[in-house]
Amino acid sequence: MAEVINMPRLSDTMEEGTLAKWFKKVGDDVKEGEILAEIETDKATMEFESFHDGVLLHIGIDEGSTAPVDSIIAVIGSKGEDISSLIKGDSIPEVKEEPKVEVKEEPKVEVKEEPKVEVKEEPKVEVKEEPKPITQDQPKSDSNGRILISPLAKKLASEKGIDITLIQGTGDNGRIIKRDIDSYKPSNYSHFTQPKPHVKESSYEIPNNTMRKAIAKRLSDSKFSAPHYYLNIEMEMDNMISFRQQFINTQNIKISFNDIIAKAVALSLAKHPKVNSRWYDEKILFNEHVHLGVAVAVEDGLVVPVVKFANSKDLPEINSEIKDFAERAKNKKLNPSEIEGSTFTISNLGMFGIESFTSIINQPNSAILSIGAIIQKPIVKNSEIVVGNTMKLTLACDHRTVDGATGSLFLKTLKDYIENPVSILI
Repeated sequence: MAEVINMPRLSDTMEEGTLAKWFKKVGDDVKEGEILAEIETDKATMEFESFHDGVLLHIGIDEGSTAPVDSIIAVIGSKGEDISSLIKGDSIPEVKEEPKVEVKEEPKVEVKEEPKVEVKEEPKVEVKEEPKPITQDQPKSDSNGRILISPLAKKLASEKGIDITLIQGTGDNGRIIKRDIDSYKPSNYSHFTQPKPHVKESSYEIPNNTMRKAIAKRLSDSKFSAPHYYLNIEMEMDNMISFRQQFINTQNIKISFNDIIAKAVALSLAKHPKVNSRWYDEKILFNEHVHLGVAVAVEDGLVVPVVKFANSKDLPEINSEIKDFAERAKNKKLNPSEIEGSTFTISNLGMFGIESFTSIINQPNSAILSIGAIIQKPIVKNSEIVVGNTMKLTLACDHRTVDGATGSLFLKTLKDYIENPVSILI
């Protein structure tokens, strides 16, 4: 008997999903556990596996299209099985089978590329691509000889007039992704050493994907519904620097400053549950457990995996978990349960040299901590000016749940842990 596959709810806030990629086509055999498709949610792009054996009889949504949660995206059953009643009388073979895939792709290449090559990229056709032989690695292709490339990367390449056969993909299995297009440079650089006058205005657009739309909506809702205010503090980091190096030397585990700060934040939150809270119209929920969200930048936006019970984990555990989350987030391998349930969030741009910044609260959390870079500068110690290392932190608070004094006491506790990091181990 045929099984209807619906758009799954892959996160607690997901209302719709975008079908980023099909790994099967109509008529293909499907086994339980095989990856059926790649679905883009409001938080991440995730692989969706089949829970049934059979033949893919129907595809209800094309690549790049969006559909609400629980809508039909596919039907799996026995070869030749009548499924017209399941899809409400839609004509399956003519509309949803392979012809649709072919008709979708080819016009996109013809319509998008030709106009751009004629006008915008004429200099590129001057065979500054001629050193094609210089390309050592050819892009990976599938069994049908088609180059593996994400829909977004394909669109960008078309708009920029870039020959995708010259690009080596850095995504999964050699797949060409957005950053490969953005970072592409023709092999013959001499063409670009002499400035060329711009004779035409140029621009291009990229449709907002599901993640970007969700980020925009949630941050707008947070910014304009929660009365934000900000507390700034500067901390001395000399002891932290020494502590980290000593820990690495004695334990032979390379922890980061972010790992130590994450642990210090978790311990501080356990002492200040009002900062570790959530606002509801009829109540305030004070969390005694600490589920620490750690913001990770990915190609399409921002993902916040969650270190559960962070206050009860030691530094090596936190290091291992954050490192694993970051790697899998960038490869779109996180599970829905790993990006849900945070009680507080940290965001670190210090690694990019940003000294200080403010973040928007990741609701329903009541606060978020922005971590800046460690800066070497003159400071006063024992009434003398010496060279020291400092770091600025900014706490964004929801004034409905966290008063100024409450946020300040939290930062004082955090400062004690960071400036005396040995206390983290006690």
